[in-house]
Amino acid sequence: MQKLNRNLRIMLIMSLLQGMVFYAPIATLYRRAFGLTVFEITLIESVCMVVSMGLEVPWGVAAERLGYRKTMILCCMVYFVSKLVFWRAESFAGFLAERLLLAVVLAGMSGVDESILYASCGEGQAHRMFGWYSALGTVGMLTASALYTLVIGPDYRMAALWTAAAYGAAALLSLGLEEVRQPAGRETRALADFRACLRKLRHTRGLFPLALAGALMGESVHTVTVFFSQLQYARCDWGDAMMGVAYTLCTAIGLCGAGSARCAQHLGRRRMGIVLTGISAVLCLVLAGTESGGLSLGCMAALCLASALYAPLSSALANGLITMESRATALSVSALVSDSAAALMNVALGRAADASLPLALCLGGGACLIAMALFARAVRRG
Repeated sequence: MQKLNRNLRIMLIMSLLQGMVFYAPIATLYRRAFGLTVFEITLIESVCMVVSMGLEVPWGVAAERLGYRKTMILCCMVYFVSKLVFWRAESFAGFLAERLLLAVVLAGMSGVDESILYASCGEGQAHRMFGWYSALGTVGMLTASALYTLVIGPDYRMAALWTAAAYGAAALLSLGLEEVRQPAGRETRALADFRACLRKLRHTRGLFPLALAGALMGESVHTVTVFFSQLQYARCDWGDAMMGVAYTLCTAIGLCGAGSARCAQHLGRRRMGIVLTGISAVLCLVLAGTESGGLSLGCMAALCLASALYAPLSSALANGLITMESRATALSVSALVSDSAAALMNVALGRAADASLPLALCLGGGACLIAMALFARAVRRG
């Protein structure tokens, strides 16, 4: 039990450190300063997702062989290297290289971080722990945002360097993790394991619709609040200072993810998911039709709140549906489905934004409506 509690503490602190992206308030402006267009930015994101998809299953099987601890350590080290690459990037190729490394990390961590948390706290506490894991990542981002505004200022390079330092600290911290599952023996046949896992998952009702709902909801809200928010505020004639204030406020709202489990207790998981996806759709459509700075900020803040509450709910539901021992492999297969949808969604949103920001926001709203229908199908009760 002491080892498991140690795992929880380390994972939560790592979430805090890996949330400290000091360049996040100017993420879009940073890339555009080196000549990238909005479409090129979203194209890089989509390439990252496609590569991550290709690595999902091999990484999931490898995690069962290596053990979750070694997999997590390796991914954290590559994560650190990716931030060093971002620090020195000056072109499309440089930013693409950083994202390709990130794809390796996302595929490797997919399911492993949640599996470590789930195995360390048990099903009864999983929803609450996923909420805190997400919330502490937000605390890190909020802290980094405040330091960027107060200390770093307009020095983009310094913001990227500080980010790399935080990720380096997280990588060192990962060395203290304890294994939660005995690694599979070398005699285990990876392909046979994967096929057996896939057969079981095909009969796990609700898992794939839930994964698709999470992809459409998550990618739409993420793209709108991270990449489109600055474009929307510029559309409302806001300056950089106001954008920084808006970003800090929206980031702080992500702390509400810690209350996701309590919210589910009052509303019920099914009703909560339907309400969050439905509200997100309406908010995207409102953003498409307004040039009011105050209303835009309110909508962005509400979208951040919906996303913060939805992510732990989705993780808890997905983990609860998986009963097989090879949890990381199962979650990787599920992630393969969600990443496919997210990659297509990202390209569509980027292309639409280059043509018209309101059009892209409407597309995001439509995706959230589809997510609502999929969630209602996946979760029939509860």
